[in-house]
Amino acid sequence: MSEEQQESDLKRSISLPFLIFYGLGTMIGGGIYALTGKVAGIAGIYAPAAFTLSAFLALITALSFAELAARFPLSAGEVRYVNAAFARKKFAALIGWMVVFTGIVSAAALAHATAGFIQDFVDLPTLLLIASIVLILGLVAAWGITQSVALVTLITLIEIGGLLLIIFTGRHDLATLPTRWPEFIPPIGLHDLAIWSSIFSGAFLAFYAFIGFEDMVNVAEEVKDVRRSMPLAIIICIITTLVLFLLVSLVAVMAVPPDVLAQSNTPMASIMDHHGSNAPSWLMGLISMLATVNGVLVQMIMGARVLYGMAKGGEAPTWFGQVHPRTQTPLRATGLVIAMVLVFALLSDLTTLAKAASAIILFVFATVNAALLKLKWSGEASPHDLFTVPFVLPLSGFIICSAMLIFALWQTFFG
Repeated sequence: MSEEQQESDLKRSISLPFLIFYGLGTMIGGGIYALTGKVAGIAGIYAPAAFTLSAFLALITALSFAELAARFPLSAGEVRYVNAAFARKKFAALIGWMVVFTGIVSAAALAHATAGFIQDFVDLPTLLLIASIVLILGLVAAWGITQSVALVTLITLIEIGGLLLIIFTGRHDLATLPTRWPEFIPPIGLHDLAIWSSIFSGAFLAFYAFIGFEDMVNVAEEVKDVRRSMPLAIIICIITTLVLFLLVSLVAVMAVPPDVLAQSNTPMASIMDHHGSNAPSWLMGLISMLATVNGVLVQMIMGARVLYGMAKGGEAPTWFGQVHPRTQTPLRATGLVIAMVLVFALLSDLTTLAKAASAIILFVFATVNAALLKLKWSGEASPHDLFTVPFVLPLSGFIICSAMLIFALWQTFFG
């Protein structure tokens, strides 16, 4: 029996709309609310260019994921893709553990951000807040996929509402774009290399904001009509996120000086305050907090599903492949992920965690693009009527992700 034919023990209950909100929940919560100020602090007024560059780079790899998800609709998707292409089980297992680690690090980073948002309301110890956030959301993840995705969907609707409110608040600034747009176009020239270095550095950090589509493929065994729904949901999520992030980042740098944004725990609230919005100042802080809560929950679900899928495929101890008969969730895998998120969240800061997650996921993305290249090069056809992309897309994705990773490492050690 092939991997595609194996019957899952997980509950197949996620429809296309819920899958879209699941993806948007991690991409929106993981980026624009938590990192807008940080990206503006690095790229300055060119923060919208940094976000746009990141979105373009993410879209190319997302399309590769969309085809592979249709070919191999299984948990631990990246592991299955790499193993199918290269037939190297140990290497595939390494990729799987890297994906799990990325989910853990991302959840830890967002737990940090959530604690920062809460501290804008009440003065509580950071470590107590982080521990409480991780443990409560871990219990939700263990409760059940239907309940978890329902909560993700509800919070995602609130997150999108918050971004639309920011865009509406900055509508007068956006109306000046026909005359101000040259300010946001980076100059091109040899003497402008420092500007482009800051933009690429900002884009590398902003890339973390678009991490999320790869989370979607790891709930494949819980999605209805997965071969059709998964590629469509990935594309919708990337495009929706790009439009929202571009508009919000434009409003941000047009309204508030980048150095002020960089110092704010809740940059969206700073934007609202600048515009003198009639909305209460605490509203955006609350929405920002919910957004990062959503990201923590989704990342923990993803990490547990990858670990579960690896256990089923023999790349991790089989002990993690057990599904609880009542919750129909992989409780053992979820428990390990919760514990590791707690450790990393208590030991590191937001920016360090976000950069670490971006670097690891870039390596994974480069490998996944290479896997699709290998499958296409070897002539292994995609099943009939499934979503496919031309050869040039995974080739471009591999080159771009590799170049971004090299740039990031250069900046870390020699910048």
